[in-house]
Amino acid sequence: MTHTDFTNRFAIDPMTAAGFGTDQLREHFLLPPLFVMGRIQLHYTNYDRMIVGGAMPGAEPLTLETIKPAGTKELLARRELIAVNIGGPGVVTVSGEAFATGPRDMVYAGMGTSVTFASASAENPAKFYLLSAPAHASYPARHIGIADAKRIDLGAQETSNERSIFQFVHPEGVKTCQLVVGMTSLAKGSVWNTMPCHIHDRRMEAYLYFDMPEKARVFHLLGEPDETRHIVMKNEEAVLSPGWSIHSGAGTANYSFIWAMAGDNVDYTDVDPVAIEELR
Repeated sequence: MTHTDFTNRFAIDPMTAAGFGTDQLREHFLLPPLFVMGRIQLHYTNYDRMIVGGAMPGAEPLTLETIKPAGTKELLARRELIAVNIGGPGVVTVSGEAFATGPRDMVYAGMGTSVTFASASAENPAKFYLLSAPAHASYPARHIGIADAKRIDLGAQETSNERSIFQFVHPEGVKTCQLVVGMTSLAKGSVWNTMPCHIHDRRMEAYLYFDMPEKARVFHLLGEPDETRHIVMKNEEAVLSPGWSIHSGAGTANYSFIWAMAGDNVDYTDVDPVAIEELR
């Protein structure tokens, strides 16, 4: 019996998105709950063929299964995958090699591998945020702890965007075909992320917001710079960002988010900046 649920998310162009109301925006860009006990949730997107999902193993491990949109007998037959743990301690096993994975640790699994997910305790389950993109080569499996990530501190209290950026994937670290993943944590009193904002037509992006109180919310901005929209998001929700869209937001309290990209390259600096005064 399968333990995997999936959807196939079709791409939306900017002209169509500009006419969406709240319900349509949420239907096409906000993903359903990713962390369901004993299940794997996968959402195949037609933005650079990125798969965004979640795995929440309980007492029994969960094995990564293929889904129909991938078109292969094994999900990673022609793909790579990154799993980031935002829950309790767990283990990611890649083709027989086990990686103990604490909160905010990442595991990379290359093309052609098999993957299973386990929690150290069913009472405090791991929550693995899953990101997968097409691959052209097979790179070695790697574990990267949050302490091993490249840290960059930016912003200031005066502009409400004091934050720490953790680059899990960077040129001096783990090799990937096209996945780029990192995490940003905002300091207390800061609420803005990615402002001034940017777009990058060459890469799609996905955001997972977490570390939020139950009643806190993030107003996530999307759309073309001169035709912006917003989606109100709660803890542990993820949103898709096409290459033509900005991806920014402000919360009712500080929070963290995992950002992930797939597309033409892995160059962090390959962006088209948007000045604040140009936003509409």
